[in-house]
Amino acid sequence: MTMNIARALAPALAAALALAAPGAARAQGLGIALGSKAPNSPVYTLDGRKTDLGQFIGKTPTLIEFWATWCPNCHELEPTMKAMAAKYGSQIRFVRVAVSVNESPARVKAFVAKYGIPGTQLFDTDGDATGQYDAPATSYVVVLDKTGTVVYTGLGGKQDIEAAIRKAL
Repeated sequence: MTMNIARALAPALAAALALAAPGAARAQGLGIALGSKAPNSPVYTLDGRKTDLGQFIGKTPTLIEFWATWCPNCHELEPTMKAMAAKYGSQIRFVRVAVSVNESPARVKAFVAKYGIPGTQLFDTDGDATGQYDAPATSYVVVLDKTGTVVYTGLGGKQDIEAAIRKAL
């Protein structure tokens, strides 16, 4: 997906965010199908190096969050994500994929540093990962077991991330 297409999709993303009101918890049945294998997808580090989301999949359970600095649901979910990273960080990999709508790697990097956001930080420059995972909006969480199989999907600021992690362990 090019940046122009990503910008064209911004209104649709905004509409999806409006449907996912702050605090709304929606899970299972959104985005990528439960039981499916997580796809590889090109993404970028916050320093601009191209990498692949697949390198984080299949060796250990993995939690992937599609997020944005401007997302109110992501802000609401953040204390839970920090607590879970502190509690389960040695057992599960936390990967954060910042969407490219109204974002830049520099803005995400500054936000991560300011707020101490845990996990591996990536940037979906072209929207490839967002598309591959069929992310319906930001604050979208996908949990994978150690084989790379999707065991949980959820959306919103109030998700039971601990229960999702337990499914993967």
